[in-house]
Amino acid sequence: RTCDQLRCTACDFRVSHFNDYIWDQSCDYLFFRNNMPELSKLRAKMIKKKGARAYACQCSWRSINEPTDLQTEQQLRWVCGKH
Repeated sequence: RTCDQLRCTACDFRVSHFNDYIWDQSCDYLFFRNNMPELSKLRAKMIKKKGARAYACQCSWRSINEPTDLQTEQQLRWVCGKH
């Protein structure tokens, strides 16, 4: 489970998540900076993968295939945006 209100303290953007997708390996900072949060533009680099989840804000992104503690990744600055 994860908070559905994650917010990035680096770019001050809401972290979007997409069930059953991962990000293509060609994704880079400029892709997310230019296309967040437009789902129609993001789909260009989304790959369907059952059971996975793709996360992204404007400056960071992750594809998760198994239970992972995102708090252990030092480069991510995602926090609960409060409910």
